[in-house]
Amino acid sequence: MSEVSRKADPAGLKAGYRVLAEYRYEKRPVRRGYNDRTLYVNPGTLEIREKPVSEEMKAKFTGGKGFGMKLLWDAVSPSTRWDDPENEINIGMGPICGNTSYPGSGKSLVVSLSPLTGIPIDCNVGGYFGPYLKFSGFDAMEIQGRAAGETIIFVDGDEGIVRIISAPSGAVDSHVLAEEMLDVFASDEAGRRYVSSVSAGRGADHALVGCLNFSFYDPRRKVARLKQAGRGGVGTVFRNKKLRALVVKYSGLDVASNNPADLPTLQTTGLKLHREIVELDDQQCRMREIGTAHLTEIMDEYDLLPTHNFKYGSHPDASKIDSHHFSAMVTHDLPDGCWYGCTLACAKAADGFELLTGPYAGDRVTVDGPEYETVAGCGSNIGVFDARAVLEINFYCDTYGIDTISFGTLTAFCMECWEKGILNSERTGGLELNWGNWRAVLEMLHGIARGEGFGLIAGMGVRRMKKHFAEEFGAAPALLADIGCECKGLEYSQYVSKESLAQQGGYSMALKGPQHDEAWLIFMDMVNNRIPTFEDKAEALYYFPMFRTWFGLQGLCKLPWNDIEPADNAQTSEPAKVPEHVQNYVDIFNAITGRNIDKEELIRQSARVYNFQKVFCLRMGRGRRSDDRPPYRMMGPVTVEEYESRAERYDKQLREQAEVDPSGMSTAEKVKALRTYREQRYEKLLDAVYKRKGWTPEGIPRVETLRDLGIDYPEVVDVVKSLGG
Repeated sequence: MSEVSRKADPAGLKAGYRVLAEYRYEKRPVRRGYNDRTLYVNPGTLEIREKPVSEEMKAKFTGGKGFGMKLLWDAVSPSTRWDDPENEINIGMGPICGNTSYPGSGKSLVVSLSPLTGIPIDCNVGGYFGPYLKFSGFDAMEIQGRAAGETIIFVDGDEGIVRIISAPSGAVDSHVLAEEMLDVFASDEAGRRYVSSVSAGRGADHALVGCLNFSFYDPRRKVARLKQAGRGGVGTVFRNKKLRALVVKYSGLDVASNNPADLPTLQTTGLKLHREIVELDDQQCRMREIGTAHLTEIMDEYDLLPTHNFKYGSHPDASKIDSHHFSAMVTHDLPDGCWYGCTLACAKAADGFELLTGPYAGDRVTVDGPEYETVAGCGSNIGVFDARAVLEINFYCDTYGIDTISFGTLTAFCMECWEKGILNSERTGGLELNWGNWRAVLEMLHGIARGEGFGLIAGMGVRRMKKHFAEEFGAAPALLADIGCECKGLEYSQYVSKESLAQQGGYSMALKGPQHDEAWLIFMDMVNNRIPTFEDKAEALYYFPMFRTWFGLQGLCKLPWNDIEPADNAQTSEPAKVPEHVQNYVDIFNAITGRNIDKEELIRQSARVYNFQKVFCLRMGRGRRSDDRPPYRMMGPVTVEEYESRAERYDKQLREQAEVDPSGMSTAEKVKALRTYREQRYEKLLDAVYKRKGWTPEGIPRVETLRDLGIDYPEVVDVVKSLGG
């Protein structure tokens, strides 16, 4: 059995780095997608050890997010808070992760207790760290405790060594630190592609909305690029543990590294999707040209692009930040996948971008992005219709370790509070937070990074700002509740959900808080009217969260599922599910693991982890019906001006849906009548969804549901029984 040494060899590290503990482990190949062990590291106690992965754990929790949730459950108690040493950061990969045959197979999942919500958060992230960690020998990495000082955890998968290293004072910001880790741990220029790191910048030291950056080395650009585990403040937890970086080194990757049971089927299935991407992407979503930013003009056209804190869904200046502007700014004709073998290649980057503000003003940098969520959140939602300004905000959020989605939404909330007189220059320390003032936005962001001024207040997130503005500035709590776009403490991602009841539910019923990766049903519901009844919506809000959860169990990216579709997909019986691609996933799972699941068992794999996570949230004090209600801004018009911007539409809805005659009513009266109707309708949706999921009317999983899924463990059943499940 390997042991931890605390008198470790310096291992050839550069001056200032000191090995505190070293653990040597047996290298062995992955077998059918699994290592059958996880890695536990505590930089506070200097403990490093392996944990076995049982067949029961694989059967019930599958991998990735499932492993992360189970390890976290076992590590914390109902009284654990995000900044307690026993909170963990867990990174899991999943059995499909790391294969190079099927596009989008390089994802890992980060799980922790969120500073914003107090409940488990999970983040799906690209980059090379997760796959390299898997092939170094582990199905997940579990980090607990708090280091005494700035610390690096290094996994050398080539040598079979894990080290806890004391780091010298120096760079924290991710674009600098990622390069430094290459200098320290790569043997030479060729070896830089075999080293990947995880970091969070100085902004995560001072804000609750910190993110993590996972790196991958781009040999054409000769720069370390970054992908984000963005939501819920995982970067804040990382820095609270005094972690400078996680680093992994692995150079043995090949097409059979997962040792799949059936490599030919895996390769044949992947080849089929590669052909679709090459032949159809230019006609569909243009992912290889500009990535997810292609959605900007589509959302604007359908009145779904968040504008001015989700008041509106379009804007006359939206064309100034559409995908064509960013396409002109990013570098083309370079491989842009964030994992080997992904021909969708949506990880775009703008090279040689000159910064105008902040500590790196005048530097020319590579900006990874922008993703649609950043364009919408840090563009239209705050009234910034300047593509260059959006890219600068994008860069600084990333390198400071700040989630662009939360930052955009919290900034939009601040700007509406400025518009309404709740904030002024005295209260913001001189920041003029009017719509579109991108220089003030960047100064607020730099203030977060410096840990000073109004940036410290903004960095708390929307939920805490609502409380602060009410207590310190006398703002009306009811108004703040309506316009503060958070649920469960997490800021909303960037889609206007007013006209899609299903998306309102998809957002606010999402276990971790309002993130679109659990259910995105706007087009299916609002545009195509495929789910007209409450029962139809409930079925969609059962299936799609379960299906999307599966990506997080396996180490997969969602984009190759439905951002590229077979040419005949529209003619299938269920085009929203993209049935051919669903079968692809069944086939590649079976090809790697040697199991024989079907599409029904795929959903049951997810249902086990989904219901376990739901009980976990309840165990931590959130997740009941009252937590699943959205702020009214995400349901309908809060203000007179919002109603009047779409008066014809809303008047028609009052007549035809609410059966209220708006003739002779003031706009304020119409706002109130529409609100009553929409809130009552939403409660009916909750009833229907809870019933379909096998939960009580309070949103508690029933014991029979847990038993049917085989997760009726005593400690899980005790939680739901205590709440009437």
